[in-house]
Amino acid sequence: QVQLVESGGGSVQAGGSLTLRCAASGDNFGAYCLGWFRQPPGKEREGVARINSGGLKMYADSVTDRFTISRDNDKNILYLRMNNLKPEESGVYYCAARTRNCMDFEPPNYGYWGQGTQVTVSS
Repeated sequence: QVQLVESGGGSVQAGGSLTLRCAASGDNFGAYCLGWFRQPPGKEREGVARINSGGLKMYADSVTDRFTISRDNDKNILYLRMNNLKPEESGVYYCAARTRNCMDFEPPNYGYWGQGTQVTVSS
């Protein structure tokens, strides 16, 4: 099992940047597929970026070229660097982990979740 704790959220103006961190405890961190999701107010949770155990990265179309996901398997930390943020990207950001493949952004396929961190982007 793995436990996940996000940090780094906050309030920024449109066009600003934030870096989210997700610290993990547990075994075999490097073997997990890891993802970042967000949930705007009143909307469903959506996938933003994911990275597999080999370092292959996938992004939602809306964040490509602005967001960067990375992982440090020595420190058991997952990152999400977010640039040029937009007001509609406000919401709670979650990190998640799964043990089997890394093929999609379907939340039910991720068995481990953090508690979330709030990101607010003002116009």
